[in-house]
Amino acid sequence: MSLEEQLASWTAPSSDSEQEKQERTKRMIRQAVDGHTPFKGCGLRVYAKGSYANNTNVRADSDVDIAVECTDVEYWEEATPGAHPSTTPYTGIWTPQKLRSELLSALRATFPGQIDTSGSTAIKVHSGTARVDADVVPCFSYLYHFSPSSARPGTRIFKTDGGSLVNYPAQQLENGIAKNNRTGRAYKKGVRLLKRVENAMAEDGTFRELPSFFMECLAFNCPDSAFDHSTWTACLRTMLVHIWQQLQGDEPVDGRWVEANDCFYLFHLGQKWSRADGREFAHAAWNYCGFK
Repeated sequence: MSLEEQLASWTAPSSDSEQEKQERTKRMIRQAVDGHTPFKGCGLRVYAKGSYANNTNVRADSDVDIAVECTDVEYWEEATPGAHPSTTPYTGIWTPQKLRSELLSALRATFPGQIDTSGSTAIKVHSGTARVDADVVPCFSYLYHFSPSSARPGTRIFKTDGGSLVNYPAQQLENGIAKNNRTGRAYKKGVRLLKRVENAMAEDGTFRELPSFFMECLAFNCPDSAFDHSTWTACLRTMLVHIWQQLQGDEPVDGRWVEANDCFYLFHLGQKWSRADGREFAHAAWNYCGFK
């Protein structure tokens, strides 16, 4: 198999059988939540997010991320004092502890012996013969107010080891669709290509493993023109050159790279990855593919 043939095969999504397992997993989790009596009367949204929802997952990363969002409670922050319109504080029963506890009960009833609570954020549901692994995340509705009439919706997740974090899954989905459309459906294939190269290097011990979301963000920050090539070899070369060149040195003041949701900077203190991770990945991938 030539390099171009290999790269072209790596742009493909999960196999049909994997996609069937992913759909079954999502459906069973939704049924577990819907059938849990204590959730009756509680406003809940159950939906996929991450690479599965964005159609950028690959065979080695075929697990699904499922959000269980309590919409009865809305957390908020404001850009400037007074940006948030005054509201009545929530006084109901759905605290972060209550939501996680009831979700655990619902999942354990449907997936006995398959639940892992070692993580501080997601509840892991282990795979079965007809299912893939799933990370189920209890969360609440969240708004970041720019003004009394303008706000950005997201979710707030409370960690079991203290603290919380904000996610913007809807923006990631919208931005991915828009960039994919602008690039003639090449962007998401390019994301999968970077992920498969990273997986192959990690499996071979050529380079350390990096998060799948980081690979998606590296591709997201490549210009649309990087995906406008007649071969995947040229596309990959262009992406790697851009990543390598643009991530030299320290974080700039202007022109900072962003996450695929375009709501957070990609590089900041406390992030799971660094600029060095990006440029070292690009260098390792360049050599791995035998580029000159």
